[in-house]
Amino acid sequence: MRILGIDPGLQVCGYACMENDGLKPILQEAGVLRTTGSKAIEARLKQIAEDIDELLERFKPEVVAVEQLYSHYTHPRTAILMGHARGVILQRCAEASIEVKSFGATRIKKCITGNGHASKEQVQKTIQTLLNLRQLPKPADVADAVAAALCCAETMRTPATRGRG
Repeated sequence: MRILGIDPGLQVCGYACMENDGLKPILQEAGVLRTTGSKAIEARLKQIAEDIDELLERFKPEVVAVEQLYSHYTHPRTAILMGHARGVILQRCAEASIEVKSFGATRIKKCITGNGHASKEQVQKTIQTLLNLRQLPKPADVADAVAAALCCAETMRTPATRGRG
C-alpha cells in the first residue's frame, strides 16, 4: 500500500510518500511544495493543484492522508488560507479517484508520539527514531506530512498485524 501524506498550506505544503506492507512503513520520499507569496491567491492555488497532480502521477498512491482543518480563534485567517489549499488538494485527489483519509492534528500527534499535544520538535524526533533517519525531518511541514502518512498506515493495519512492527 502506498500512502501519500500531505500537510496542506498556502505557502508551503509538506508531502511524504510511504510504502506500507502492514508491518513497518518505509519512507520513499518527503519534501515541500512552495508557492510564491507575492502572487495572487488564485495563481498560488493553481500551482498547488499542478504540484499535487505531479505527486499523484509520480507516486500513484492508493490513499492520501491529509490533516483536517483546525482553527485557533486567534488565527482564523491562517485556517481560511489553509482551507483553500486543502480544498484544492482534496479536489485533485477526487479528480484522480484516490481515496482521502483526514486526521485531526491531535489524533496524528497521539498516534505518533503517544501525546496528542506533543510539540513539533517531539513529532520530528519521534519520526526520526521510528524511521531510523539520520537527520530530523525538516521543515516541520515535512514532519507533519510524514506523521499524517504514518497515522494513516497505523489506522489501516489489520488487528492481526498490530504490534508486529
